[in-house]
Amino acid sequence: MRHYDSIKRVLVTGGAGFLGSHLCERLLAEGNDVLCVDNYFTGRRANIAHLLDNPNFEVMRHDITFPLYIEVDEIYNLACPAAPIHYQYDPVQTTKVSVHGAINVLGLAKRTKAKVFQASTSEVYGDPNVHPQKEDYWGNVNPIGIRSCYDEGKRCAETLFFDYHRQNKVRIKVARIFNTYGPRMHVNDGRVVSNFVVQALRGEDITIYGDGFQSRSFCYCDDLIEAFIRLMATGEDVTGPMNLGNPVEFTIKELAEVVIDMVGGGSKLVFKPLPSDDPRQRQPDIGYAKKALGWEPKIALREGLIKTIAYFNDYLKNGN
Repeated sequence: MRHYDSIKRVLVTGGAGFLGSHLCERLLAEGNDVLCVDNYFTGRRANIAHLLDNPNFEVMRHDITFPLYIEVDEIYNLACPAAPIHYQYDPVQTTKVSVHGAINVLGLAKRTKAKVFQASTSEVYGDPNVHPQKEDYWGNVNPIGIRSCYDEGKRCAETLFFDYHRQNKVRIKVARIFNTYGPRMHVNDGRVVSNFVVQALRGEDITIYGDGFQSRSFCYCDDLIEAFIRLMATGEDVTGPMNLGNPVEFTIKELAEVVIDMVGGGSKLVFKPLPSDDPRQRQPDIGYAKKALGWEPKIALREGLIKTIAYFNDYLKNGN
């Protein structure tokens, strides 16, 4: 369908979250009519407060495990807690958000003929035996572990997306997101960048789980949102799944040392046992994204950390 006028109507589920709020901001800047849907489990109204006066922006409190009856041209499905501390809080609900949520947005896309984007994750690769990870790698996932609600929920969502595509001709775009950071991350999300920055700003010791030699690849949020927009704009021959992330790899110890150097202060490194099923390596092969989107990250780690540290410093001082 098309909206009643020339403005494209775009639904963003999880739109008050970290990435969702940045995506809403970008879509509005491009002249779209944006409906932000969030149940505020991990999303924050403060993340979208600066958008509320925009006449093309609408907010709805809603849980996508229940259907939505609206008219849209495009759907970005970002609704799901993404940090272990949050998705393990209610693992059954986490699985429902991924699976029932996918069914609901796909049903909406089928009815309205909207293009639909799924924010999947590098966690579909589990603790990988292949490095770096390419899209044709099927993964090494524990189906009954404490992280499985998220890992397997996202894997099942991908299955649903491709079955709706094959069976019902739904136009899909599936992105596998690797570690992303930036302003508006949840201060208590337990993820490594926010943990390290907040601990350093508070003058606390930096907690590293494991020996610190496990690796991650950190993509700044603006780079990722650019990839979202480009993927959604591709033709029907590009469905994904597509790795989106920064291929520059850092050990967790290296990240901690960079944060301490940038924040200053006397924080020391403290090592604790590695949580169950925590992957040892994460590095995307982004050859597909380079070819199909003409995209690769442009913002280096230190450059992105400047804005991230400034955000958390303001948050800790002012609480907003």
